[in-house]
Amino acid sequence: MKFSLRSGAVKVLLTALALNLTAAAQANEEAVKKAVESFVGGAAVEVVAKTPYGGLYEVVLKSGEIVYTDEKASFIIDGRVIDTRTRKDVTQERMAKLSAIDFATLPLNQAIKQVKGNGKRVIATFEDPNCGYCKRLGKELAQMDDVTIYTFLYPILSADSTTKSNNIWCAKDKAKVWTDWIVNAKAPAVASCDTTAVEKNVELGHKLKIGGTPTIFLADGTRIGGFVPVAELEKAITASAVK
Repeated sequence: MKFSLRSGAVKVLLTALALNLTAAAQANEEAVKKAVESFVGGAAVEVVAKTPYGGLYEVVLKSGEIVYTDEKASFIIDGRVIDTRTRKDVTQERMAKLSAIDFATLPLNQAIKQVKGNGKRVIATFEDPNCGYCKRLGKELAQMDDVTIYTFLYPILSADSTTKSNNIWCAKDKAKVWTDWIVNAKAPAVASCDTTAVEKNVELGHKLKIGGTPTIFLADGTRIGGFVPVAELEKAITASAVK
């Protein structure tokens, strides 16, 4: 006995099968989420997704970290997945994608603007005036040309960081005073004005899960956490432009 299906019926069956598989996958991911949160003792999971690697599930925590587990959450792996075929660091790529932002949404009016050369290339930084690595970055950025730099004052280290940030923000020439301090260690003069922008920067930084300074954002939204030498930053900007 032969059995045949019209193309329309085949499509309906395939669609139903796909929906069932999707529902099952979602159910598994939700079960993994609940199991992990039960283990850590709180609502700590942002999202769960199955990976193509040995039945592992990727668990993105609300802290921004990525861990891996199986469908029963019988173990948790806190480490990196390397694809041996492509030699790519899968975890690093995912972290970069998850931590990227929409650059266009940054409130640039809350940042110090510096234009070097033609200013065609654009980056944004979140920096604490008392951050040692920010001072190192400042010396590197001083070597760059044809770039516009938006510096968001992000005082998270101490009360003195807030005081310095407010004085810099209230200066007549913000960019000069910032550079004088961060590059040349010339302390900003006491100044007063509306420093709501600095307060909003701290709120924004927390929203973007910026836990350390400096943090750099490229025009395509790519996040670079920590200090990088100018040569490495130049390469990253070029790579982001190609994307």
